[in-house]
Amino acid sequence: MTPSGYALRFISGKYEGGVYQLPDEQEIVIGRGGELDLVLVEDMVSRKHAKITTGSGKIIIQDLGSTNGTFVNGEKIKRAPLRDGDRVLIGTSILKVVPADGDINAGAADLQRAADENQRRRAEQGADTAMSGSLSDVAVPDLLQLFTTSRKTGVLSVTNTEDAGRVYIREGQIYYAEYNGIEDMDPLKALTRMMGWDEGEFRMGPPSDQVFDFEIGEPSDHVIIEAARQLDEFRRLADDLPELEDMVKVPRPLSPSLAELSAEELEVFQLALNHEFFQPILDGSPYSDLQTGTLVKGLLDRGYLRIG
Repeated sequence: MTPSGYALRFISGKYEGGVYQLPDEQEIVIGRGGELDLVLVEDMVSRKHAKITTGSGKIIIQDLGSTNGTFVNGEKIKRAPLRDGDRVLIGTSILKVVPADGDINAGAADLQRAADENQRRRAEQGADTAMSGSLSDVAVPDLLQLFTTSRKTGVLSVTNTEDAGRVYIREGQIYYAEYNGIEDMDPLKALTRMMGWDEGEFRMGPPSDQVFDFEIGEPSDHVIIEAARQLDEFRRLADDLPELEDMVKVPRPLSPSLAELSAEELEVFQLALNHEFFQPILDGSPYSDLQTGTLVKGLLDRGYLRIG
């Protein structure tokens, strides 16, 4: 049996840190059953959950009628090809297809060592067994796709060096999001800010009993697409906007007439009067970052505001 040149690296779940080398020209059956090739001992994994077939330069994964399904890059599949960088969700484990490098002998024993080490570390730290990992391994949009498509319930917490956010999910429905604990921030606005994080940590914890005055009612796939669109358009606009730490001032004397401003422009103008820096203007605005940025650009262009 020769190695295929690829391996499955566990980036979240009970076996996080473990690596399983994929052999060439062979079928690997994954499941909870002790007699299988790749054994994942957890409740959400079926006895025979999925099968991976390698050969002729291809890697194919097939679901074997599992109860909770098999997902590739957030999409529930019956049969699909796997490529370098693809992410597979089985139970609570996220597996990433990676070049084997020096891991050609990694297999079941490696996974068990990873599971034992994770259990020991969590016991020492008093931590629970929630899904967790690095955002450099799996991005926020991919996490949301995985958790919503697989109809998870819980709170996804994401952190980077400066900020923290939480996404509340109920049976696959994103119903609320918050960013840095800012009260009254629109949940879609909070979610959009997290979508671009590619460094930091994530943790999928248990459900929350917190009650919110407002919940997102749109289907989760629509919410994710809209948040991604807003983030993309805001990034394209960023070259024409102040840096987050820049001062945004009202010129004195002010030449253009305030009577020419719309209600939305007046609201952002007042935020600039009260806060003077771009970051709190964005945070305090009742509008999305994209709409607020567009309004600020218009006020700058027409002389109502200036940078510095």
